[in-house]
Amino acid sequence: MRLGILFGRKWIATTALVLLGALVCARLGIWQLDRLRERTNANAHIALMRSLAPLTLPSSEDLSTQEYRAAQGRGTYDFDNQVAIRNQAYEGQVGYRLLTPLRLEGAHDGAPGMLSSILVDRGWIPAEGNENPQDWRKYDLASPTEVTGMLRLGQDGPSFGGVAQPPSPSGEMAEFWMYIDVAQIGRQLPYAVLPVYLQADSIHSPSNFPVAQIEDLELTEGPHRGYALQWFTFAAILLIGYPFFVSRKESGRA
Repeated sequence: MRLGILFGRKWIATTALVLLGALVCARLGIWQLDRLRERTNANAHIALMRSLAPLTLPSSEDLSTQEYRAAQGRGTYDFDNQVAIRNQAYEGQVGYRLLTPLRLEGAHDGAPGMLSSILVDRGWIPAEGNENPQDWRKYDLASPTEVTGMLRLGQDGPSFGGVAQPPSPSGEMAEFWMYIDVAQIGRQLPYAVLPVYLQADSIHSPSNFPVAQIEDLELTEGPHRGYALQWFTFAAILLIGYPFFVSRKESGRA
């Protein structure tokens, strides 16, 4: 078939649409391969962190590169400055995740007598009966205490489709948060916090709350390879099938 027919006055508009569609499909396929590469790299990082011995806090390591590594620390909880993360579900119930600063033993932030701290995600608490920060004090624990868990990076903004954290009035402490923004939460505390938070793997509490929640990480490729193949197949169908379609149409008119 002569290419001139595809780019002639009769078919030029349709040809342009087909080429555009093929380019879009190919680009989506490349995007899925990029997602696959990102997931593979993330899986390799998680596997590496899991293979390492638990990190004892405070540590001289660059903690921002240690996400998903097991860690432990001993210190005193600062229950006066804890915050809650909204819209958290557990077994069909709505509640919060309770985030409490832990003043680490033996860690200094540069100021004499000031200890560094790490935010600890102590787990889920029900929304009912916990509408005010003073209600959370029934979950206070004796100090000092040893906490074990997994290091996590926070969020510096809402997830896709999520709601941004509303600004707090100047000088006031925000006690409810939409997501764990370690840097922003740290700015309202009177002492330094580490750039990561510790997701506790167990809480020994007489009330059985908070409920510690370490997520089960799935180290698979996901559907990205299959999706990429589908998009490349769609692009091939358009590029190969369209000339045959035009050829049959033109032959039928001859």
